[in-house]
Amino acid sequence: MNNNEVISILNRLNETCKTGQAVFRNAADSIGNSEFRRLFNIFLQQRLQFQTELQAEVHRLRGNVGETVEAPRNNTVPFRSAKAASTAGLRDEAAVIAECQSEEEAAVVEYQKALEADLPLDVQYVVKRQYMDIKDAYDRIRILQRAA
Repeated sequence: MNNNEVISILNRLNETCKTGQAVFRNAADSIGNSEFRRLFNIFLQQRLQFQTELQAEVHRLRGNVGETVEAPRNNTVPFRSAKAASTAGLRDEAAVIAECQSEEEAAVVEYQKALEADLPLDVQYVVKRQYMDIKDAYDRIRILQRAA
């Protein structure tokens, strides 16, 4: 795999984290339950950290953040945009959690695709670690969904 392809994958993951960040920010702002709000803020901060790490990898590979060779990810799992959701004000817990679950499912799929690529070992390590954390967040959100 050439350097440009690796940078493209990292940039797609960066966009995935950026989308997740927006969804979690919206969720934290629009849910009344303080425990859920705290959890969504934790996931928001986690996505910010992931973006920082991915951008550092892109720079280390002498690439530019935001440049992709391939088209952006195909959102096979639908989710409401943060803008549309923010107009609703405080929303039903189940709807907020479902939105987060859909986004995390899409993120899991995107990270799985990245891990199927022949990434250099140092990049693969970063992506795999982030994938495990995103998978954990997805599992925790699924538990919330069942409880809501």
